[in-house]
Amino acid sequence: MSNKIENPSCSECGQLHCYRHDKKYPDFCLTESIDENQLRSSIETYQGDSYDAKVARAAAEVEGLYYCKITRVEEVVAFAKRIDAKKIGIASCLGLIEETRIFTKVLRLAGFEPFTALCKVGSVDKSVIGIDESLKIKCGSFEACCNPIVQAQLLNQEHTDLNVIMGLCVGHDALFTKYSEALVTSLVTKDRVNGHNPAVALYSSKMYGKRILDPDYLKSL
Repeated sequence: MSNKIENPSCSECGQLHCYRHDKKYPDFCLTESIDENQLRSSIETYQGDSYDAKVARAAAEVEGLYYCKITRVEEVVAFAKRIDAKKIGIASCLGLIEETRIFTKVLRLAGFEPFTALCKVGSVDKSVIGIDESLKIKCGSFEACCNPIVQAQLLNQEHTDLNVIMGLCVGHDALFTKYSEALVTSLVTKDRVNGHNPAVALYSSKMYGKRILDPDYLKSL
């Protein structure tokens, strides 16, 4: 079986010359092949006075000033200030409501107005959307399905300036982002097995977590 990647991309690059310009671009480099008009258009956007430009510069400023110096909680505060956000929406998982309560306290102390929409808003049993009882976490009981679309709609109604994801399930976070009218960032990416640090699975992939590199296991998921 060939290990050759038919369509290599940035993950296959061993140079990363695009960051410091201290090596060379590989033959398949996206920077080398990118359409010049596409690149020029993006740069002009960042150089302009649009909201996207403001966001891009705010993100770069927070990175430059605070890289490896402050936590992501603090980075969210610093970023929100730089885009002049006033009302911050929080799309919270039920299981992280205590963390969300602490975060709302942080936001209020920083001068923001937080507004939270929990994942179970509407409280409709999973069976209503076609989930079999056997696929519930606790079979035979009422178990509300997550409703990321309504979460987004509720925050839209509040006219939030920035929305923060607090541990939404994989897929639910995607739907929330799709329906959110405000810019979305993540504070917590839920991974209960690894203490909400998904990168642990990657760090341990050559040791006790090597199952994630087993193709038979991955195909069984």
